[in-house]
Amino acid sequence: MMQAHETKIQPIIEGTKQYLVPMFQRTYSWTLNEWKQLWQDIMDIEQFDESKGHFIGSIVSMPLPSAPHEVQRYLLIDGQQRLTTLVIILTAIRDLAKENSETRVADEIHETLLVNKYEDGDSHFKLLPTQTDREGYKNLMFNIDDGSNSLILKAYKYFKGEINKMNIELRHLKTIISNRLSVVSIVLASDDNPYLVFESLNAKGRPLTQSDLIRNFFFMRINQEQHEFIYSQYWQPMQDGLGEVLTEFIRHFLMKGGKVVRKNDVYVILRESAETEDTLNYIKELYTYSTFYRKLINPHYEVDAALRAKLTRLNRIEATTSYPLLLKLYNLYNQGTIDISDLKEVLDILENYLIRRFVCDIPTNELNKIFLSICQKIEGYKGIEVVKEVKSVLQNKGYPKDEEFKYNLIHTRLYGSGDRSRKTKLILETIEESYNHKEKVNYKNLSVEHIMPQTLNESWKQELGTAYEEIHEQHLHTLGNLTLTAYNAEMSNENYFKKQIQLNNSHLELNKYFVNIDKWDEKSIKERANMLATNCVSIWSYFGSEEYEIKDVKGTTPRLLFFFNRWHEVNSWRDVWTTTINKIIESDASNFEILLEKYPNLISLNETAFKRFYKLDNNAYINIDLSARDVYKLCLRVLDMLEVDRKQWSIEITS
Repeated sequence: MMQAHETKIQPIIEGTKQYLVPMFQRTYSWTLNEWKQLWQDIMDIEQFDESKGHFIGSIVSMPLPSAPHEVQRYLLIDGQQRLTTLVIILTAIRDLAKENSETRVADEIHETLLVNKYEDGDSHFKLLPTQTDREGYKNLMFNIDDGSNSLILKAYKYFKGEINKMNIELRHLKTIISNRLSVVSIVLASDDNPYLVFESLNAKGRPLTQSDLIRNFFFMRINQEQHEFIYSQYWQPMQDGLGEVLTEFIRHFLMKGGKVVRKNDVYVILRESAETEDTLNYIKELYTYSTFYRKLINPHYEVDAALRAKLTRLNRIEATTSYPLLLKLYNLYNQGTIDISDLKEVLDILENYLIRRFVCDIPTNELNKIFLSICQKIEGYKGIEVVKEVKSVLQNKGYPKDEEFKYNLIHTRLYGSGDRSRKTKLILETIEESYNHKEKVNYKNLSVEHIMPQTLNESWKQELGTAYEEIHEQHLHTLGNLTLTAYNAEMSNENYFKKQIQLNNSHLELNKYFVNIDKWDEKSIKERANMLATNCVSIWSYFGSEEYEIKDVKGTTPRLLFFFNRWHEVNSWRDVWTTTINKIIESDASNFEILLEKYPNLISLNETAFKRFYKLDNNAYINIDLSARDVYKLCLRVLDMLEVDRKQWSIEITS
């Protein structure tokens, strides 16, 4: 039965006992604000009323089984930040007492409040923090300054400095800490679930992050004996590798299945996802994916140079919406389902798709759903099939064709604030790289330069002619007026003749263009824009094909399906889908096994596999939760896969 009573710090920690901070707890995270508040509480006792205690919160613990003559261990469920800080203060008092030759005070603190004098190893310490904090904490107990930047050492130095400012007897300060500060000690019964208690507590201190709760959830499902191994082998490397983006990684991990997960729902969705899974296998899988994610956010960790370069480029155009898909692709690559050339090709496709959409000013709000739909559609695919499916999906999801792409390259205002300037710089760099330099160009030293400057002086107004305002408005930020240079400050809004001299000294192919251009006006800008746009159409060449182009069947109603030389009456696109699959299986029974293997997200022997389903003639089940466009596209895909001539399949649509 749980017991709760008010007590002081000394009775909690004196005696042969140890408080063990469990793996599901966060590391020590109190900083200056919390230190100041606790120190003020201590000073209030000293300055105003020594006879009364001061309540500082609660400490929740649970006794762990121990053999006779062993240290009595307690799992510290809540209050670890508070108790750790008080132990740090006592350590600072101990060390100052040593420095002041107050040996008896120092020994008394050390041997009764900090360590178990006659125990060895980890049992020697009355408080044992999590793995991450443990080494630094032990060094502190042994009065070793390891030069680290840990919060534990910072706290120690802060409190030692504050004590030094005071004119107070160290024994008296020790008494205030150990016998004047009041806490509510809550000791759980052995059959209480410490992890659920921790999760539900609403104590003073920093609020739990979703990754804290997720860590708690996992470790509550793992035997205590396995905690240290699993934490050090999987959770800590994942936590150290991703830091503050750990929760965002878990969100993207959950989304790789094709479903949107909102930022505030990560913990809830993970619990639902992992509830019926083997916990250790789930953590291992999460850890494996975290190594992929680390490469996505920091391509430096990718060993393949070409792959590293492609990931870096994607990050420059802020492709975070594609991360769930990239996680899935990395895993397929890791498993050998696709090879590195397939992965690289998909990265090129994604860059191509995003660059063309950026240039054509297509809104980005649908990208999340588009990439998640691919996560679902490539399920069960292998090798080049994955690449083809990515292409076929994206070409029908707002992917500009050459004519639209080139027109916008010439006329769209590419340069602008925020990510627009970064993406524009990448476009210019890529054009420069397309000239295949023998010498490597250091693009970090270059910035985007407007040939016709952002502020027109009299010289430029004369250069542009009477329509200078209109020309400036229409062409300032377009591709034809932009280049790269390291002399941005020198050029500023100088006239074209002076800029031309600087550009002629440039080693960039982009700037050799200006050698024979004597005048910079609207005609010159348009001519250069056309030339550069032609290059871009070649660099980011159209990856779509007529074979996979979906006709716009949205909003239409089919009336007849012609298939295998027969007409079949249909009333909906669902009828088209189910009739097509039924007839394919009827024509050759072996087709069913192929469909079952290739499309597990569409066909199943299990009735509960799909939210909306139809029972086929062979008693299998088919997913009918599809749009008209999905049906049209999937029917063509199935025909191609089974090598059925498309000419044998056609639809008559009502007018």
